[in-house]
Amino acid sequence: MRWRLLATPPLDGAENMALDEVLLNRAAATGEAVLRVYAWRDPTLSLGRNQPARDEYEPAALEAQGVTVVRRLTGGRAVLHHREVTYSVTAPDTLGSALRDAYLRINEILLHGLRSLGVDASIATPAGRAPLPSIAPCFERPTEGELVAAGRKLVGSAQYREGSALLQHGSILVDDDQQRVASLLRSPLPLSPPPATLHDALGRVPTLHEVASALFDAVRAREDASASELVPDHPFSEEVAAASARYRDDRWTWRR
Repeated sequence: MRWRLLATPPLDGAENMALDEVLLNRAAATGEAVLRVYAWRDPTLSLGRNQPARDEYEPAALEAQGVTVVRRLTGGRAVLHHREVTYSVTAPDTLGSALRDAYLRINEILLHGLRSLGVDASIATPAGRAPLPSIAPCFERPTEGELVAAGRKLVGSAQYREGSALLQHGSILVDDDQQRVASLLRSPLPLSPPPATLHDALGRVPTLHEVASALFDAVRAREDASASELVPDHPFSEEVAAASARYRDDRWTWRR
């Protein structure tokens, strides 16, 4: 399988989710996999595809903290995208015959890259089923197959399959501001144990470029030695602009 690599500048929530959707469609059409690494223009709360959210969050708290909201194609729970690095992998479904196989293969790429940065990370051992969609924060606790450091969750990931392609994207925490997620609810939840962060693991804050370079090198080491940069063209950008309409629509964001 041929792999392509893409680092994008900070975008708003709708643009980021639309870009991942267009890359998902591209994977089905081309048979290529793409690892994308990106950031967010503003603090953004992303909701899982099937997560309950309507009437659960406090509009005044979101506005006061300058947090925008977007709903992902993928499942899972709420993540605050601010002090973190986000990745996505879009690929034909031959990347793994089952969702679990592809999930492990992608997480092994992430693990290789993070360890090359000096992070003592590992893949969590079985500890029960993945949590059901709920208003609990994504980083509340690690589940089987997720990346942890010192036993605490470092990377939260979710996957979605459509037709002959899959999308997996997730958040690699740089600093811990995930406690803010609970404070955005109308009925705040108790604070959960702090997750792991790259800052804690490395004793410093790595740049987005550092993390992207480490993950790109991991793709070349594990999957495709000739993996090259993807340069989006004008039609690609037009597709992203069209797809972003869904993620700006409150009927999608607050559909549940």
